[in-house]
Amino acid sequence: MADLLDSSHWGPVWALLHGMDRDIAGLYAEAGIDDVRTRYVGPIIQLSRHEPLTIQQLADRIAVTHSAMSQTVSAMRRAGLVVDADNVDGRTRRIRLSPRGLEVVPFLVAEWRATETSLRELEAELPYALTTVVADIRRALERRSFAERLRANFSL
Repeated sequence: MADLLDSSHWGPVWALLHGMDRDIAGLYAEAGIDDVRTRYVGPIIQLSRHEPLTIQQLADRIAVTHSAMSQTVSAMRRAGLVVDADNVDGRTRRIRLSPRGLEVVPFLVAEWRATETSLRELEAELPYALTTVVADIRRALERRSFAERLRANFSL
């Protein structure tokens, strides 16, 4: 058996996803939209449909952790895409899209729809859909979590 340090079993999956992400980012570059990263698109679309939102509400809508969304919102704020909303409660900070954020919404909505359509077309060409693979992996991890598997295979 080959040394596992010479392999990267999930490397091709990461490379595939990052390549597709680069293609989406290329669409932004072609349109001259340099201040938007692909990870901003979901939050921007959610804010355009439901603003103002707290970071936790946004995290819940995107299905990421509060910490991850907080980092994304900070980056979006630095890019001038979001601002603080009028907050009625001093304990809860809500955000909304800035004028620049609102300006890019139509492009990002069109990109999201094109991406979803393209992925569905691609998946239709495959004998075993990626969404099915993901569901199968989730079911397997419900039976035995990745953390349990990792600890069972870990040794110094």
